[in-house]
Formats: sequence, structure tokens, C-alpha cells
Amino acid sequence: MTIKVLVVDDQAMVRAGFSALLGGQPDLEVVGEATNGFEAVELAAEKAPDVILMDVRMPVLDGLAATRQILAGATPGEPPRVIMLTTFDLDEYVYDALRAGASGFLLKHSSPDELAAAVRVVAAGDALLAPSITRRLVEDFARLHPVLPTTAADLTPRETDVLRLVARGQSNREIAATLVLAEQTVKTHVSRILTKLDLRDRAQAVVYAYESGVVSPGPRH
Repeated sequence: MTIKVLVVDDQAMVRAGFSALLGGQPDLEVVGEATNGFEAVELAAEKAPDVILMDVRMPVLDGLAATRQILAGATPGEPPRVIMLTTFDLDEYVYDALRAGASGFLLKHSSPDELAAAVRVVAAGDALLAPSITRRLVEDFARLHPVLPTTAADLTPRETDVLRLVARGQSNREIAATLVLAEQTVKTHVSRILTKLDLRDRAQAVVYAYESGVVSPGPRH
């Protein structure tokens, strides 16, 4: 199956570089390029990409606003996956984008292999993109808004266990090994968690887990 990708960045060299790298992969197809968030919203509706590489900071309409508009207007059940592009990982813009439904983020200086792998990981939806960095980002911002520990609303004890492991950055396969379950069973649990909590992606599940107190930020090193 070919993964359709939309590249969004206000820098022509970045767009051209990413498009060339991705276009050279047999399973990836760049279906369009946008120079700002406004163009991204229009092209997302027209091209129906599977994955969007979205720059965080752009003129006219920034990546956060564009992400919100694209996901709000997406066909139910078939939303594109958005990867935020940023120059540094501890970026409040990126955190807000994850809360808005972005599936992960990628540093602009990532290698070609990391770029292609990120698109594939996000398209599959079975693992968290850059789990250790994502956890650190979410933990840092969760510390700013500490909450009392609680149980996730409407989740069974097993689903809560799965949510905690998702928040630790584990993939479905890793969760299956940890809880001694079939991988398909884990996939079903994750799907139910997202549905019950009205979350778009496992990246949002990580944010929810920390903000609800299901998982607590670890000690700062």
C-alpha cells in the first residue's frame, strides 16, 4: 500500500529536500507541497493525504491552527495523520499540536531514514513516534499543571493498564509482551481506549494519561 504524503513548510529548500527523500521510497508518494497552513488546509481537502508533514511556525496560518482545521474537517474514521516539524523538541507549540490531534513530531535535522521511518510509523498507528522524546515533552508540560491521581473515566482496569504502557511509549507488540496478551488483543484495547476517551491517536492518549493523572511525571534529571 502506498502512503500519500503532503509536505508543508514555508522554506522552499526544506520542502524540496523532504519531497525528494520521500519520493524516492517505493511505498511513499508525495501528493503535494504547501508553503503555509492556509494552503495546507486546502491541499489536505483536495489530495486526501495519509500523512502530513507540518511545519510548526509559518506565516499566514501556523501549523497548529492548520492542524486543528484539517482534523476538524476530516472525514470521520479517516483523518490524516499529522507529524509536526520543529527545530527543537521542547516546543510548547508542539505540545499544543499533540493535544489538538497531531500524531507526533519530528526534528527538522532528522536523517533521511528517520524521516521515512516516521511516516511509516505514524501511518501504521501501532507505535508512538519518538517515544522517549514525546514522553519528555509531555512530562515537562504536565509538571506545569499538576493533577491528583485518578482513574481514567469509563476504562476497565485492563484498559487502564494498557493506557499506562502506551504513555510509557510502548508499541502494541511491547505491550503484548509486558501484559502477556496477544498483539491483536492489545490493538483492540487501544482502539477501545481511543474511542471511549474520544482521542484521535495514541499521541493524544499519552497527553491524556499525564494530564488526567493516570501516569505521573517522573523526577527531572
